[in-house]
Amino acid sequence: MDTGSEHQLRELVGERVAAVRTKNPEPLAARHAEDVVTFDVLPPLLRRGPGPIVEKTQQWFDGYASDIGYQVEELEVRADQNLGFCSFVYNVKGTLTTGDAVDMWVRATLCCLKVDGDWRIVHDHESVPFDPQTGMAVIDRGPPP
Repeated sequence: MDTGSEHQLRELVGERVAAVRTKNPEPLAARHAEDVVTFDVLPPLLRRGPGPIVEKTQQWFDGYASDIGYQVEELEVRADQNLGFCSFVYNVKGTLTTGDAVDMWVRATLCCLKVDGDWRIVHDHESVPFDPQTGMAVIDRGPPP
């Protein structure tokens, strides 16, 4: 384990939290590698490359009439000098422009590579579990007590 790398990856996750809370998509896009593979909770199912990350993220932010609450829990980081993994669950809260309230939990894993001295996300996976009996997403359960 490389504690310096682990600290840097914790800072990367902190940057994501700050970017969502301030509705600024630029820091999110800046950390993605050119060949990133993304499994997002919003369509499309799979994306390769950074593509329109800023535009897509800004559309998500613009869907909120309120500030966006974004809280990371259960953060685990493992890293050596050049490869790192971050896993966590996060809670998103706010009011949409439709007036609907959002309060949901999502699980996430970031696989990162150090490229030219900077950590880049090469695999970004976000998902929600589902209830096998109903086929519906389960978004109201946070980390275990």
